[in-house]
Amino acid sequence: MAHDFDLYVIGAGSGGVRAARFAAGFGAKVAVAESRYLGGTCVNVGCVPKKLLVYGAHFAEDFEQASGFGWSLDEAQFDWATLIANKDREINRLNGIYRNLLVNSGVTLHEGHAKIVDPHTVEINGERFTAKNILIATGGWPQIPEIPGHEHAISSNQAFFLKELPKRVLVVGGGYIAVEFAGIFHGLGAQTTLLYRGELFLRGFDGSVRKHLQEELTKRGMDLQFNADIERIDKQADGSLKVTLKDGRQLEADCVFYATGRRPMLDNLGLENTGVKLDKKGFVEVDDQYQTAEPSILALGDVIGRVQLTPVALAEGMAVARRLFKPEQYRPVDYKMIPTAVFSLPNIGTVGLTEEEARDAGHEVVIYESRFRPMKLTLTECQERTLMKLVVDAKTDKVLGCHMVGPEAGEIVQGLAIALKAGATKRDFDETIGVHPTAAEEFVTMRTPVAG
Repeated sequence: MAHDFDLYVIGAGSGGVRAARFAAGFGAKVAVAESRYLGGTCVNVGCVPKKLLVYGAHFAEDFEQASGFGWSLDEAQFDWATLIANKDREINRLNGIYRNLLVNSGVTLHEGHAKIVDPHTVEINGERFTAKNILIATGGWPQIPEIPGHEHAISSNQAFFLKELPKRVLVVGGGYIAVEFAGIFHGLGAQTTLLYRGELFLRGFDGSVRKHLQEELTKRGMDLQFNADIERIDKQADGSLKVTLKDGRQLEADCVFYATGRRPMLDNLGLENTGVKLDKKGFVEVDDQYQTAEPSILALGDVIGRVQLTPVALAEGMAVARRLFKPEQYRPVDYKMIPTAVFSLPNIGTVGLTEEEARDAGHEVVIYESRFRPMKLTLTECQERTLMKLVVDAKTDKVLGCHMVGPEAGEIVQGLAIALKAGATKRDFDETIGVHPTAAEEFVTMRTPVAG
């Protein structure tokens, strides 16, 4: 039977757009449906606008440190509305780029909510289209727990569009989104409290990294409250929020921001009309080739709940397009050694195994760590310290993990990720000549192990 399309992609986020563009480039007839905004979470309410806000928040430190280098500044003034308006303009520009990328690559763009009617049919805006393959790339959506008063809280979706900067912000959560937004609000001048129900934030990151960031944020005056959770939120007559914790304490805030997890976006998608199965967490279940239990339906990106990062969705999109339409170029996505950054203030950059993961996997490890005050701060009053750490296999000398907390950590670790991916040993690091004077050279000058 002839189908209208070889591939029908639902969701024009990073993974969906990559799969659609490359499939079309390989000669397939492709359509993409999008009900919200082109570019998905990352471009619109995720990594791109968040990084712009992080840059904005960082200027407070730059102004403070400038006097040590002879600059005298009048008192700096910050205007939230200007930052948000400029951010919106940039996001609109990127939306246009995504539209052009799709249309210029020969992809048919359908704007509206697509629903799967059967394993080969999609309905959108009252029309039905058939496809040999349907790809679900609908991403994730922030979740706010349904406690009394949850309607007074916001998620990352709303945070990017606040009309004004709140004076007192309560950020709830212990993952990277919570830590990043706490840094943004605090850096821009809001009185910020980070509330997390666990012992210490950033579960899954290296223990040294977690502790070091806790120390640095505390130094900066951020209020960190661990082993704490919210019971209820009540709106006061003056518009402020009274937050009651489970231990009975009460806090006052102007904004309660939840970053406690994301769910797969499968609302009204029509999966009940197919054989697609979900895992116990509600994510779409797929095999190693992103195929669901329904042979004609595939899924990738945040909706499958593997590694929820934009570059991973891009790699998955490429793999799907190649496997379906250019099999001679197909190669599976390698989920090992994925570098990642947390754009907290200071930044985190990490690649490979944490010390804890390496030990749990049975490696005998040698640990190298360096903590130092960056050169840029030596003429200032700022006491911030950078952390660099290498996790090395004692038997093979292979560098298993590389971790950093400090300025431009993400930029530095990206380069080191190539070395780790290529199997670099500690001797390779030692024999690499450093770029002097830089912070990055510390990674090739650490000679004395701190633990083994």
